[in-house]
Amino acid sequence: MAAAEPKTVEKTTTRGGPKKPSQIKGLFEGLWVTLRALTSRSQVVQYPHVKEEPHQRARGVIGLLEENCTVCMLCARECPDWCIYIEGHKERREPRREGGKPRTVQVLDRFDIDFALCMYCGICVEVCPFDALHWSPEYEYSELEIRDLIHDKDRLGYWDTTKPPAPRLGYYKAAK
Repeated sequence: MAAAEPKTVEKTTTRGGPKKPSQIKGLFEGLWVTLRALTSRSQVVQYPHVKEEPHQRARGVIGLLEENCTVCMLCARECPDWCIYIEGHKERREPRREGGKPRTVQVLDRFDIDFALCMYCGICVEVCPFDALHWSPEYEYSELEIRDLIHDKDRLGYWDTTKPPAPRLGYYKAAK
């Protein structure tokens, strides 16, 4: 007896052949989504002509309150992009109390942020113990030259004026 040869079944597929009902249902679901998108109103704002109001505490650009900065350099050390440049010097000041010894205070000379390098992670804002850095909702600060994206302490101080007031917390309810 000769060994039986295995039967091979050749599958032939033709393009445009009969479709399964699940494929037809998927086709109509996709067409329905497309039709809904075509007939719905657009959510796009025509930016240069119509300016969208950002949320109250939106992250835009980092601002500096120079009076609060103690030149501790925590922000520059913690920045993963190394885009913060700080320079300062020490000055001797009068003692706070009569008969005390003179104190040494750090004075800020240079505080620059290179927004061409910054990835806007916010670590510098979070790590600042004196709240010298904060988020401003301004988002229109693009420049034609990349070297103009280095903002010095004066320009960073301007962003402080655009910061909205902090929202009131509802921890304490008024007594009725």
